Amino acid sequence: MARMHSRAKGKSGSTKPVKKVIPSWVTHKPKEVELLIVKYAKEGLTSSQIGIRLRDAYGIPDVKLITKKTINKILKEKEVQKEIPEDLIALIRKSIFIRKHLEENKHDQPAKRGLQLTDSKINRLVKYYKSSGRLPVDWRFDSSKARFYLD
Repeated sequence: MARMHSRAKGKSGSTKPVKKVIPSWVTHKPKEVELLIVKYAKEGLTSSQIGIRLRDAYGIPDVKLITKKTINKILKEKEVQKEIPEDLIALIRKSIFIRKHLEENKHDQPAKRGLQLTDSKINRLVKYYKSSGRLPVDWRFDSSKARFYLD
């Protein structure tokens, strides 16, 4: 698979173990795991932070093996899912940091290019989330109001 904005090729990310069996050391029941997920979501953690906390503190290697549902699906069922998806928030945050950098360094051409690429990714992701129903159809990314999306 090629990279998005370059001609480079390569593998990205890690692969999960092939074994699809609940490990013997996991003693938590699916209902307990769901309650933990909801508890951490109410504390303000994102879905990836919840997964890391469950892995490190409770020894739960994969929520989907135990509950047969993903963390996002559980959050959606319990109606504690955030309105803007986590990956979109990360890109918006990156865009804000680049804009702040460009205010101080107006002639930084690589940063301008990085901002263009980041905004393109944001627009592509917004288009996907609108078509999948995760975002409202009239939702728009406005760079001048981007700081309000992070609250």
